[in-house]
Amino acid sequence: MVEAVSPPDASREFAFTPTDFGRVRALIRHHAGISLHEGKQAMVYSRVSRRLRATGHRSFASYLQWLEEHAHHSEWQEFVNCLTTNLTAFFREDHHFDLLQRDLPALLQARRGAGIRIWCSASSTGEEPYSIAMTVVEALGANPPAQILASDIDTRVLAKASSGVYDIDSKGLSPERLKAHFLRGTGAQDGLIRIKPAVARLVSFLPLNLMDEQWALGEPFDIVFCRNVMIYFDHATQRKVLQRIHSVMNPGGLLYVGHSENFNDARGLFSLRGKTVYQRQ
Repeated sequence: MVEAVSPPDASREFAFTPTDFGRVRALIRHHAGISLHEGKQAMVYSRVSRRLRATGHRSFASYLQWLEEHAHHSEWQEFVNCLTTNLTAFFREDHHFDLLQRDLPALLQARRGAGIRIWCSASSTGEEPYSIAMTVVEALGANPPAQILASDIDTRVLAKASSGVYDIDSKGLSPERLKAHFLRGTGAQDGLIRIKPAVARLVSFLPLNLMDEQWALGEPFDIVFCRNVMIYFDHATQRKVLQRIHSVMNPGGLLYVGHSENFNDARGLFSLRGKTVYQRQ
């Protein structure tokens, strides 16, 4: 049987077959754990087409075959970058930060001066880890004994996050927090803000694929933010990632997840402690 190809369309530069879509789905799932459903065909065409133009390929088939034949080429990172979704804001799902501020003093006391380690496993453009850092400062004061590791699979958003520069009207920032935690740009930088060094120094950034066999993350964490990540994984991948997160946390540590994520079937690993907050068993 001859496979039907996409009908001619003046707005569509490249033919895009069901086989092409299936190959993209298989490659991104294997490489990044992301499970794309059938309704993502238009998104895949739009985003991957940019990589065809950038690399000079004239068809999805030739581009995907080239990727498969060059397993360690840097283009793999660009392929992953173009298919990841980076929806974020400062203090998004703000109840988590209220809980974090409440729990940090007791957690620090339990650590007996050892300091608190926090991992933000999907930092995107930095709003989430910096929101964590601001909360840490507000809860524990200046120069808090805390370290925040922020990772993401997308290297482009990590570069933005590392700069610490945002629009002054960024969503989620109150006037009080703007004044307390940011520097305002002047001249050519008017309309921009930069996170203050005292807050920025708490955060370090690291490129990390949660599908990697080894996570070089250092000492165990007391708190992990893994919010709105698991929704892109199938059930088996979710379980695998949860097991590995469990393995890099201290006993009793807290896991913050997204509002649409539910891990009640992982009771051997985590127990529900509050609204989308779990405690490591």
